[in-house]
Amino acid sequence: MPDVKRTVKLITEQKIVGDPKEDMPLRSWNIEVHLLGAHGEELPADVFEKAVYHLHPTFNERQKQTFKRPPFRIEEQGWGEFDMHIVLTAIDKGGEHTLNHDLNFQGGPTGRYETKHPVTFKNPKPGLLAALKESGPVPGDANGIKSRDESAKKKKRPDKGRMHFLQVDMEKLAEALQKVSEDDLLLVVQMIHDNKTQDTWTKNDVEQGEFSVDLYTLPDSLVRQLWDFTQDRAAGR
Repeated sequence: MPDVKRTVKLITEQKIVGDPKEDMPLRSWNIEVHLLGAHGEELPADVFEKAVYHLHPTFNERQKQTFKRPPFRIEEQGWGEFDMHIVLTAIDKGGEHTLNHDLNFQGGPTGRYETKHPVTFKNPKPGLLAALKESGPVPGDANGIKSRDESAKKKKRPDKGRMHFLQVDMEKLAEALQKVSEDDLLLVVQMIHDNKTQDTWTKNDVEQGEFSVDLYTLPDSLVRQLWDFTQDRAAGR
């Protein structure tokens, strides 16, 4: 199984709880860990089984704190800013992922700020892979597409009558699209962009070099066009 990439978002909130007239007033702060979905939405970070916060040595016995339930929220108090690192352990023996985090008190009037961290899951096992599918596409997915919302996908999934009418096997179409050459893939992407409707779901991740599409949200004419295209290529035409 190829690597799977996701983005983790850390949300930090802080506020003054001591005398605001002091040069370094006592502050209360907290941090939460979230996962971002295919459309940038916040999702539970349940691909991780625990988070370990490594704080400044001045926290003494509280310097290392472990949390085992999303959003892995830590709450503390202190006077100073500092750099920490957070070690996230993925489920199903998916390894550890270390995030460096700058705890600062520059969050504006709300005292809140967010940071995003890319995370790569190398060769995820079935349990972790299933959890990752809840937040977006994974390489080798049966439909070549990511599962945004399974209930929504089922609503858009066509019935057998439509597939019989189109004479298209969607699973074979998905497999064929994954096997096209790089040049043909560019043609496929252009074809989709030129013929998609407002119901069509696509995601173009330029940074990761990935293009995802929900085949079941494509209009009939485009499904047929893609099917004919892949069949021609398979026949060497």
